[in-house]
Amino acid sequence: MTSLDDRAALTSGSDTWHTTAAEGLVPALTLSDGPHGLRRQAQAEGDALALRKSVPATCFPPAVALGSSWDVELATRVGAALGREASALGVDVLLGPGINIKRSPLCGRNFEYFSEDPHVTGALGAALVTGIQSVGVGACVKHFAVNNQETDRMRVSAEVDERTLREIYLSAFEHIVRTARPYAVMSAYNKINGVYASHHRWLLTTVLREEWGFDGLVMSDWGAVNDRVAALEAGLDLEMPPTGTDDEIAEAVRSGRLDEKVLDESVERLVRLAERVSARLRFDGWDTGAHHELAREAARASAVLLKNEGDVLPLTGGFCVVGELARTPRYQGGGSSHVVPTRLDNALEALGSPGFAAGYRLDGQADAGLVAEAVELAARHEVAVLFLGLPEPLESEGFDRTTIDLPADQLDLLRAVSCACPRTVVVLSNGGVVSVSGWQEHATAILEGWLLGQAGGSALADLLTGVCSPSGRLTETIPLRLQDVPSYLHFPGSDGVVRYGEGRYVGYRHYDSADVPVAYPFGHGLTYSRFAYSGLVVDGRRVEATVTNTGERFAHEVVQLYLGFQGDRPRHELRGFAKVGLEPGESATVAFEVTERDLASWSVSRGGWAVEAGTVTVEVGASSRDIRLTGELAVEGDGHTAELTRMSTLGEWLAHPVGGPVLRELMAEHVPWLAEAGPALLGMAYGVPLIKFRTFGIGLSAEVVDALVARCAGSPASGRSA
Repeated sequence: MTSLDDRAALTSGSDTWHTTAAEGLVPALTLSDGPHGLRRQAQAEGDALALRKSVPATCFPPAVALGSSWDVELATRVGAALGREASALGVDVLLGPGINIKRSPLCGRNFEYFSEDPHVTGALGAALVTGIQSVGVGACVKHFAVNNQETDRMRVSAEVDERTLREIYLSAFEHIVRTARPYAVMSAYNKINGVYASHHRWLLTTVLREEWGFDGLVMSDWGAVNDRVAALEAGLDLEMPPTGTDDEIAEAVRSGRLDEKVLDESVERLVRLAERVSARLRFDGWDTGAHHELAREAARASAVLLKNEGDVLPLTGGFCVVGELARTPRYQGGGSSHVVPTRLDNALEALGSPGFAAGYRLDGQADAGLVAEAVELAARHEVAVLFLGLPEPLESEGFDRTTIDLPADQLDLLRAVSCACPRTVVVLSNGGVVSVSGWQEHATAILEGWLLGQAGGSALADLLTGVCSPSGRLTETIPLRLQDVPSYLHFPGSDGVVRYGEGRYVGYRHYDSADVPVAYPFGHGLTYSRFAYSGLVVDGRRVEATVTNTGERFAHEVVQLYLGFQGDRPRHELRGFAKVGLEPGESATVAFEVTERDLASWSVSRGGWAVEAGTVTVEVGASSRDIRLTGELAVEGDGHTAELTRMSTLGEWLAHPVGGPVLRELMAEHVPWLAEAGPALLGMAYGVPLIKFRTFGIGLSAEVVDALVARCAGSPASGRSA
């Protein structure tokens, strides 16, 4: 029998990257950063801040890019490659993917996250987890939950209502837990409604384990635990890294303050994790060339062609390259996810080293000589390909951005180059959305390259020259102004609190519901061909549509399914997508199955998911604002009827299938004038709780109301749920 002290020690790591071993019970496990590539320390005693001293590994496109691929199968293959590299480097658990929602484009860590939408995030995140765990390496989904900013990230309290939590910020986690069964989940730094995520029993036990059925291990983000005993009681199994406070756990058990059963359950989950990863496939290494090519394929699938006037792309004539980022690529974000790549492509070399001018310095200092050189070069060419973006110091884990603008010196360069060469193509490199307002009229084409990993340079060359067609689509809206962002007035909060005042209206849910103009909508992306939609069929819960390549090149289309609801809900919400590649003239039928959950919203009063009867609009299109086909879906609802109480309003009583007839009969006897009242009086009366009428002397005394409540409570319809 392992001693109490030894069991307590198992609930924290032995060092920065390893769990604690117990002889005969559980070995030490190796953990590693790695949402898009391994950051395996070269030596066992490596500290968490040795960000650029890790063993070389393939740097795949970060989630900001991979999410824009909308390609579940590709994400699964990338995950499997990550798992293979992890196993080859002796890693048992990979700390990723990060699946937090992009609430604001200012979040400094947005490059590690997939989307502003939980459906896309859940689908791509589940695919990555499935791939990683296909070789037996554990995936650790993070950061659970509501970790949507870097400002004051270790203390801030995210104040958010439960419906918003369930529908936006927990939904992707739930999908991944239920479908991909990750071995581990990482709790976030922040508080949620005043309680630290690592100490949040409702989050870690009630929701994660009891509701969703999670049977894996919960570990903390590095340094996220503030009270060891409270965290263990809440459902946190492993503190990382160790703080030398294991004695607090043992003492709490000895004093009776902590039930020993709680400790033993966490130990059991540690043992279960060790058993799961013990079966991982063992590799001596990996084919670095093959993984580089997979990274290149993923990068090609992830770049988004925003604009292409006059079909300036693909490049066909003489062109030059301007911009230091073409020669010195920005290919990943800063912070704990920083990977030392096995090799690194740059676009300048991949394009065949045409005429080149740096144009600007990466430190942001204006350099008139570099601008003059770039203008002179551009004036001599038919097309200027200008690489712009955010240098690494402007976005990273640990701090948020204060603007979505590109650096001023780069914008000045763009204006000068476009005057010299009207056919100017802009290629962007950035981990978070950047504004295109005020400058996109100077660009004939815009290719959003995000951060594309170590093969991004060659991938961009493939896209620019037409070796393949762009197939990425936006997973976040590009606003016209920062002020248009729904969280603008609330982000990042103050006095230790950030209020999620926009509620469920995040991203396109806000822009489309309020009809706010945007630069480029959610789901948007062009390619070098065209697609036609036809043949919408809504048969029960099955939706089918035909998409045809009407252009002259092979290309991919991302067919998107949105459902539009009545009542207190966003105008429409993404509920399905399919990426299809078609030859010219080829057609494909895309089918979606609408599930009960797709139709549901969270009911706070019922404490669960609810489906209301009515008509749902079915939309199939190429973006949230490019809907090609529209139909309707009749929904019966889940059969639930709200329970009537004294405080139910007159309107609620009259709308009730049982309470309505009973109350109308009573009203006909006692208040016949109400049925003949005008709309203003009726509108006022319908919003009054029934018990409040006892003061008006119209026969609805407290005794009469209570009798009505009792009569309806006994009916089959009251509180009924399908």
